Amino acid sequence: MTESVSVCCPSCGSSHTATAAAYPCPCGAPVVPPLLGHAPVAAVTRRAWADEWVTVRCAACGCDGDWPRPELGCPCGTVLRLPVRPAGGTEAAPPPDAPAPTTATPTASAAPDSPGSPVSPDSPGSGQLPPPETPRPSFLPMTIRTSHDAVATAALYLRWLGFKSVVRTGEPPATDGPGSPTDPGVELRGPDVVAQVDPTTTPASVRSVECLWLNGLNASAAGIHFALAGYAEDARARADELGIPLFVLDLTGTPRPVNGPARDLLRTGA
Repeated sequence: MTESVSVCCPSCGSSHTATAAAYPCPCGAPVVPPLLGHAPVAAVTRRAWADEWVTVRCAACGCDGDWPRPELGCPCGTVLRLPVRPAGGTEAAPPPDAPAPTTATPTASAAPDSPGSPVSPDSPGSGQLPPPETPRPSFLPMTIRTSHDAVATAALYLRWLGFKSVVRTGEPPATDGPGSPTDPGVELRGPDVVAQVDPTTTPASVRSVECLWLNGLNASAAGIHFALAGYAEDARARADELGIPLFVLDLTGTPRPVNGPARDLLRTGA
């Protein structure tokens, strides 16, 4: 359940009740950044990557994930960054109903943060087929008002698809709108994914798609493209040739697949 804390604006001294938004963990459980009610809040005067994200441990599966740091807008115009309790350095205990681990040696491709995953039917001594896969929960969109919102939405969507430890490696355009025509986009990376987010008001070009494909090859990772204004015709054709999933970000915060590779990724997940 989401906790409410009382905070005081350092600019005008007014008091507010703040709550943190819940985000969907890949395991399906909601993750809510735990707010520290006794700690002072800070006014946001400039944006920096290290301040925008916070690591939160999922209480259901024990996995750490990076989520947008909670903020609150005061009527005086000050944006307040809410203090959050860190995930901690100790190993999280498994859920009480989690099954005992198998004796099989995990491989590098195994998903260590999928609690209760059934033993493969090909594993020695399994003796039975695994139960049907649990459906992925619905994606919870966030309204896109700025370039930062577009990048945050793409990062949340990649985690929802099943990609782990997705972080931003660039800064969004320094504008109040969704993007500027000259901005090349923002890159998101994880161990097995490279994503390009184009928050501009110009359709993404074929060069952007080809650069993403090359970056994915160099990183031995899947390449995924997000764009706010859609794609040029030659960019869509080239993406189909290269197998690059293309998604369009609408202002409601729901990525929409626009080609076959994107629809396949949406159906199967990472």
